[in-house]
Amino acid sequence: MNGNDFMAWILRSPFHSILSNGMMLITITGRKTGKAYTTPVGYYVEGEYLWVITSRERKWWRNLQGGATVDLLLKRKPVRGAADVELDEKAVEARMYEYLRHVPQAAKPMKVHVENGKPDPQDIANTAKDRLFVKIKLAQ
Repeated sequence: MNGNDFMAWILRSPFHSILSNGMMLITITGRKTGKAYTTPVGYYVEGEYLWVITSRERKWWRNLQGGATVDLLLKRKPVRGAADVELDEKAVEARMYEYLRHVPQAAKPMKVHVENGKPDPQDIANTAKDRLFVKIKLAQ
């Protein structure tokens, strides 16, 4: 069992509340293969959207370019959403500030220095080159 399998197990289990306020499972259908892929992702809520940050090196998000329907296990409840990818570096930089406001503990692992509550702009710019955001609007 790898780390993703363990996280998925917890998120599906009665113990999900340990992680559910910031982690969920996302299931994406491959555009070429038609195969469903499920992976645990971190998220935060802002307005009517769930926002997921991921590395550009990961591959799962590529099936969301141009928009796609996704299935989520959110707080152990199955929900559906419409997802799209934000790749523009300047937009990712702007979103990074919001992300760190919601998830301040992420600054250190991403090597973003924070002084007096403000993330270093150069660190944000450097980090944004390797990251992207997925925006998900839950279905009604």
